[in-house]
Amino acid sequence: MNAADTTQGPIRRVVIAGGGTAGWLAGCALAHQFRQQLDITLVESEQIGTVGVGESTVPPIRTFHRFLQIDEQEFLRAVAGTFKLSISFENWRRPGERFIHPFGTIGQGTWATPFHHFWLDSLRRGMPSELGDFCLESAASLADRFSLQAQPQVNYAYHFDAALYARFLRGKAEANGLRRVEGKIREVRQHPHDGSVASLVLDDGQVIEGDLFIDCTGFRGLLTEQTLHTGYEDWNEWLPSDRAVAVQTDSPAPPVPYTRAIAHEAGWRWHIALQHRVGCGLVFSSRHMSDDEAQAKLLRDVDGQPLRDPWLVPFRSGRRLQAWNRNVVALGLASGFIEPLESTSIHLTISAVVRLIQLFPSDGITPSLVALYNDVSRQEMEHVRDFIILHYHANQRDEPMWKACREMALPESLQVRLRAWRERAHAWQDPGELFRVDSWTSVLMGQGIQPGPPHPLARAIGDADLRTLLHRIRQPVQETVAKMPTQAEFIERYCRAAPDAWQRGRAVA
Repeated sequence: MNAADTTQGPIRRVVIAGGGTAGWLAGCALAHQFRQQLDITLVESEQIGTVGVGESTVPPIRTFHRFLQIDEQEFLRAVAGTFKLSISFENWRRPGERFIHPFGTIGQGTWATPFHHFWLDSLRRGMPSELGDFCLESAASLADRFSLQAQPQVNYAYHFDAALYARFLRGKAEANGLRRVEGKIREVRQHPHDGSVASLVLDDGQVIEGDLFIDCTGFRGLLTEQTLHTGYEDWNEWLPSDRAVAVQTDSPAPPVPYTRAIAHEAGWRWHIALQHRVGCGLVFSSRHMSDDEAQAKLLRDVDGQPLRDPWLVPFRSGRRLQAWNRNVVALGLASGFIEPLESTSIHLTISAVVRLIQLFPSDGITPSLVALYNDVSRQEMEHVRDFIILHYHANQRDEPMWKACREMALPESLQVRLRAWRERAHAWQDPGELFRVDSWTSVLMGQGIQPGPPHPLARAIGDADLRTLLHRIRQPVQETVAKMPTQAEFIERYCRAAPDAWQRGRAVA
């Protein structure tokens, strides 16, 4: 798009191609925000299945729900949701080891010096402790406890049934005027003068015209790739997993307040406990494990009884070269994909939808807004990519896939972070980044990357004062966790879903 490519006329008709989580997130947010200003149509087909595995989230989803004026208890009852304080990484550094990546703040740092520097210096002085001792979310995860009444308040996200979530969002969107059209897209028609998308033709001959199109057609990218040939940047050289096999099981135990990510010889396995079932899946590298081996391993390792047959999800980690191309904005899997190790898929969709609303081209699509949208989208994806690569690269496992990850050349952006950590225990967070200093620190320490000497300001505190500081942080964490109920007890009182919600979940899965 060049300076002469501003579209003529205002944007009034928005067409969303595809439903699923991405389509209904976009539809719900746009309908809520613009209401009478836009004519919003969502086209989806009941005959086309969704990936159906995006069931784990990160805390910013709560801000998004407040923006949409979604009541938390109503939402959790509708989607059979549970709470998530952290991710438990098991067998990643080497088999038999575990660490927690918590969502909360770890300790109390200063403006100049994050807490982990004081903690590292305390270890140097012979004051043994674990980093998670100073984080309420980490301690509560290890104790399988949860409460919203805790002081300080916990920082949390959700686990939920993806199909029920899409249905919940659909109800909100349609109440705000969005029109849903059932049907398969047979043809995408383009404007002859610039190649932008003019309309969608459905199997029944219906023509859906629009000014702005949002591509939520999944990995195939019907509009952005098959029609506009946007191009794709593949990240398989750094992220070796390219397939997943998923299954849903019954719940053999009460739900824990964290996602489990369990490494195996050729990838990792997720375990997401909902109120009514468990979502499980095996992510793997097809170069190191066959589909049949992966399915057999998954069924062998899950704890509960399968509720449906496993299904295969091939994927390519990477991103579209332009998230916004001409008059098409790609969202969700159509815009790119980073494997679900840190539960970022739904977050990246939400972030993109919010960015679209902020830059919405009411008076016509301009190159400056498109360039800004694409640049921020790229930076956001690359930041998440680097954080995920870190998990693979920093390991001490012996299997061929893991050895290759340990020896691979890294993106320069990640190399800079690792050098800063190794040379001066420095971790940082740019303002727009999802993963905080505490997130980087948790994974760097959990994966065994040795830090350099801590900040000199940490060394300036006397032993007695340092002991007092650590005690003052750790003791309230222990006392608060001891008073918390289990997550199952809290859910029973706060947001227990009715059994018919569970049955709907099985029916639409």
